[in-house]
Amino acid sequence: MALIIGLTGSIATGKSTVSLMFDDFNIPVIDADKISREVVNPGEIAYEQIIETFGSHILREDKTLNREKLGDIVFNEETKRKQLNEIVHPAVRKKMLDRRDGYVKAGATCVVLDIPLLFESKLTTLVEKTIVVYVDEQVQLERLMKRNNYSEHEAKQRIASQMPVKAKAAMADAVINNNQTKYESYEQLERLLASWNVI
Repeated sequence: MALIIGLTGSIATGKSTVSLMFDDFNIPVIDADKISREVVNPGEIAYEQIIETFGSHILREDKTLNREKLGDIVFNEETKRKQLNEIVHPAVRKKMLDRRDGYVKAGATCVVLDIPLLFESKLTTLVEKTIVVYVDEQVQLERLMKRNNYSEHEAKQRIASQMPVKAKAAMADAVINNNQTKYESYEQLERLLASWNVI
């Protein structure tokens, strides 16, 4: 049987960087963020449900979703955000599982589900092992300020809006400490995958 790994982290911890490393080991990665953009494309069931729920005024002229308009609606109203999540989340989950099963059928010995809210959305039942990409809070703060040109206050607000990365690390089967260089993180990942017998 294939080993299904859940990969997660927090803002500016370097999860995307580690996610790309699996390619070197020929391990497919299914990215929840990418799929969440796919399921709201015209022709998708979730797209139709969003229009039914929120109205066609949230569409652009080319009939694609106007994310900014939709964002304005759901960020200001908790019930609307809940409605949107109830449409999008099951669609994302279904597509992720379909892809996972496709890779397994094709003979993959390991598949990674890259899910930012793996613990928060209680999706650990979809995977057998979990990896958290971790950095110290100060490193996280500095990287976020540099990456997004945030003030310290803005960066701290963004970090505070998420589950602390320390809490995620405490729940994970394994932690990639990404405080140092990419190469060191890569070596940790390689050792970990070898210990789980997938490379």
